[in-house]
Amino acid sequence: MERRVAVVVEDDADIRGLMAELLGQSGFTVHQAGTGAAGVAAVREHAPAVVTVDLGLPDFDGYEVTRQVRRFSDAYVVMLTARTEEIDTLLGLEAGADDYVTKPFRPRELRARIEAMLRRPRTSGSLPVVPGAAAAEPAAAPAADAPDATLEPADSAAPAPVPPPSSGVPAGSAPSGWSAPVPAQTPAVPSPLPGSAAPAPHAEPAVDARLELDGLALYPQLHRVDAAGREVPLTPTEFLLLETLLRSGQVVRSKAQLARTVRGDDADAGTYVPKADERSVEVHVGNLRRKLADDPNEPRWIQTVRGVGYRMAGRPVAVS
Repeated sequence: MERRVAVVVEDDADIRGLMAELLGQSGFTVHQAGTGAAGVAAVREHAPAVVTVDLGLPDFDGYEVTRQVRRFSDAYVVMLTARTEEIDTLLGLEAGADDYVTKPFRPRELRARIEAMLRRPRTSGSLPVVPGAAAAEPAAAPAADAPDATLEPADSAAPAPVPPPSSGVPAGSAPSGWSAPVPAQTPAVPSPLPGSAAPAPHAEPAVDARLELDGLALYPQLHRVDAAGREVPLTPTEFLLLETLLRSGQVVRSKAQLARTVRGDDADAGTYVPKADERSVEVHVGNLRRKLADDPNEPRWIQTVRGVGYRMAGRPVAVS
């Protein structure tokens, strides 16, 4: 179940109150902070799903708040500022923000952006992420997010998962795309202990399901990525982009398609995508490559198709 907790970091009391009211109307429990230090402490204490950060704060700026928050939380971070220069947007995204909204903003649009972020595939209750500590809990989350989380694979050659023979799911009936870790199927997998039915929901056999490509492994339910034997911490947006590219295989995804995916739209909906959103995708992919240590000149995983977009350098496989 989705945790509706938010932290508002804003030094202007009027705007802070407006944000608290706006998020409160959307069903959030809102905690407010007037300084960067207080904001970081509030995020650490309340483990919110969403954090809004003003760029100009009395102690240190919103960039530093975002960087510090990213050290222990994968909350969605929305940066709010009156600065409209492209460099400010890029700095905010590079610091780890998921979205950048300029003031004055339209409350309905901001609320829609936040709701779109919350529809992205992620593991409920993973704030902050503790690797390996919540392996028994994530199974309930994908059921609520499944309609928005499942991405149809553009690469038809990528093998679809085959349910275990003992699962009770007929071969060939797996959902389109790699959506094997669907909680509704979990109870059908027998417990490893004969005659014991109760432990089955906690055995989580599908939690190890992953997408793999040449030493890169992505675990959708754990919201975890391993690259060349090391765990790589990613922001929710970076994780979503990598998962989308892995599911697409060697089929190129344009910057516009990826931008629609990031904002929660259908990738092929044909809706308008401003250049700023495409540029944001470039920054996020650049951050992703840097964290993966993937050289764009000699890519091991993510290839740039000039003038078009991005694709994976090989054919990812789904392993369950």
